Amino acid sequence: MKQTVFVVEDDRDIAQLVRHHLEGAGFGVRVFPAANSVIAEAEKHPPALFLLDVMVPGGDGFALCSRIRERQSLAGTPVIFLTARTSEADRVAGLELGADDYVTKPFSPRELVARVRAVLRRFEKPLGPARIKAGDLEIDGGAMSLTVRGKPAATTATEFRLIHYLASHPGKVFSREQLLDAVWRDVAFVTPRSVDVYVRRLREKIEREPESPVYLRTVRGAGYKFEVPK
Repeated sequence: MKQTVFVVEDDRDIAQLVRHHLEGAGFGVRVFPAANSVIAEAEKHPPALFLLDVMVPGGDGFALCSRIRERQSLAGTPVIFLTARTSEADRVAGLELGADDYVTKPFSPRELVARVRAVLRRFEKPLGPARIKAGDLEIDGGAMSLTVRGKPAATTATEFRLIHYLASHPGKVFSREQLLDAVWRDVAFVTPRSVDVYVRRLREKIEREPESPVYLRTVRGAGYKFEVPK
C-alpha cells in the first residue's frame, strides 16, 4: 500500500507542486487548504506523515502540530513543516513542538521528497538491544515504545531513536555530530541545534526534574551521555 502524506497548504500552486512530486515518488497525497478538518480526517484515515505550512486558515501549523502531538493515536506520526518562516527562532519553535524536520520556502521539490523519505526511514526498528531497562525507564526497540515509571510515554520516531541509541551505550559521550550521524542519518538536512532541542524534549518526558537530569546528561564542551542511576 502507498504511504499517504497529508499536505496542509493553502497556496494552490505550491500544493499542486508538492502533490506532483510526492505522487511521482510513489506516495499518496491528500491536500488540505485549511487546518480545520485535518485532525478528524487523520483519525479516520491515519497518514504516514504530515507536511504542514505554518500560516494556513483555520489555525496555524504550529497549533496544528501541537494538537497532533496531544492525540495518542497520532502522536507518533512524523511532522515536517514547509514554510516561508525562515528564522532560527521559528525553526527551533517548530522542533520544540515535536516536528521531525523544518523545510523553508522556496524549496527544491527533489530535496523535499528526500527529506520526507529520510524522516520515514526513522521508523525502521533501531539496531541494538531489543529491550533496555534502566532505572524507571523501559525502552522496547521492537515495539519502538518508551515506558516511564510504569506509564507509556508518547514519542516521535526521532525521539525514540535518540533515546534508544544513547541508552544502548550507557556512559559513553557522543558529540552532537555523532548523534546526528547515528540517529538522523541524513545529516545534510539538519543541524547540531536539532540535537539540543530533542534532548530537551526527551528530558521533559523521562526526567522527574528536567532541569536537573539524571538520565540524559550534558557533558560540557563534548555532547551528551546516558547514565543509569544507581
